[in-house]
Amino acid sequence: MKSNFAVIIPLANESPDFHPFVSSLSEVLDGLGNGTIYFIVDEVSRDNTLELCKALSQTDKRFITVWAPENRNVVDAYMKGYREALINGHQIIIEMDAGLSHDPKALPMFLRVLNEGNECAFGSRFINGGSICDSTWKRSFLSKFGTILSNVLLGTNLYDMTSGYQGFHAHIVERFVDYKLLSKAHFYQTELRYLLRKSRYAEIPIHYRAPSPSVSQKAIKNSFQVLLYYFFLRLKLKTPVV
Repeated sequence: MKSNFAVIIPLANESPDFHPFVSSLSEVLDGLGNGTIYFIVDEVSRDNTLELCKALSQTDKRFITVWAPENRNVVDAYMKGYREALINGHQIIIEMDAGLSHDPKALPMFLRVLNEGNECAFGSRFINGGSICDSTWKRSFLSKFGTILSNVLLGTNLYDMTSGYQGFHAHIVERFVDYKLLSKAHFYQTELRYLLRKSRYAEIPIHYRAPSPSVSQKAIKNSFQVLLYYFFLRLKLKTPVV
């Protein structure tokens, strides 16, 4: 279990939940050995999240703050985190959301699955043991409908195609980190799962707490554009894999 792993976490305007989240995360890290947390912060954050991250990094070297003002969207933030983790030689890299959306207590399960021969571990809210809480029915429906539609159009068969808690071995990250992803928002996880469908993967039950009651119309529009792009590629018998 004590592998050289990293967790990348984009943060923006997280000050209300910062200390409870870090406390929960630190408690899990204490039992996992040599894990490193990369906080990715950019100009989307308007509160004192950056200052909180830097202060923590000064007192606890397991937490590294990465200031990335060049980021254009959340996908850039994730990729920035993956690159930092690769540069520092981490064998396993896990991404999760801040603000207590994703429970740090699931990290040991991700590490176990990734140390048992799987190249990818995908968090799932829709398998036995998974759940969504503090969410509106509209957002829950969008997640379930997005999974069904993605599986039908892309030929995948995952129980959850839209969750953001996931982990990979470094050689998998090296394959996608410079790939020109079409997604500009959180749908990128669906795009990535499609591109990695030929890899060895397992789904892990997670408990997800929705941080906001809705998803932006811009993000929904982008998700449909990406989905249809790959669907029509499949019709032309062109099925990209990273």
